[in-house]
Amino acid sequence: MKSATAKPKAPAKKTAAAKPVPDGMHTVSPHLVCDGAADAVEFYKKAFGAVELMRLPAPNGKLMHASVCIGDSRVMLVDENPQWKIFGPKTLKGTPVTIHLQVEDADALFERAVAAGAQVIMPLEDMFWGDRYGIVADPFGHHWSIATHQRDLTPEQIQAAVPEQMCQ
Repeated sequence: MKSATAKPKAPAKKTAAAKPVPDGMHTVSPHLVCDGAADAVEFYKKAFGAVELMRLPAPNGKLMHASVCIGDSRVMLVDENPQWKIFGPKTLKGTPVTIHLQVEDADALFERAVAAGAQVIMPLEDMFWGDRYGIVADPFGHHWSIATHQRDLTPEQIQAAVPEQMCQ
């Protein structure tokens, strides 16, 4: 038990060269929990052309942390750990989150993801807001929307083009 007079440890000092947001990071980055994070890293390489940046395995072989780069963005991964109360979408029986990929060629990436083992959730099609867009689920339960912007539209044009069935 700690005594009432024990002082908490001071935070580590920032070095002069350390940047608050390191090069290559954005202010918002997904951190995915997976049942099989090492396998997820390999899937993302195959499906999305991810480049592995780092892997930090725990003594039990599970990943405490991994980082990949997809396009110009980093995605961090960790294995499920019930002790820390972190669970992936398969354990939770679904995900309320979709990770969006804005790419040069949605058709090519969509096909690549499906060929790698992704399940089609929403087929790729031209959408009323000006994108070619579709959604896949990876084998770990995470949803990925894939889009290529095709037409610039004003908010008014988009609103006017909203299909009636979307309002039901």
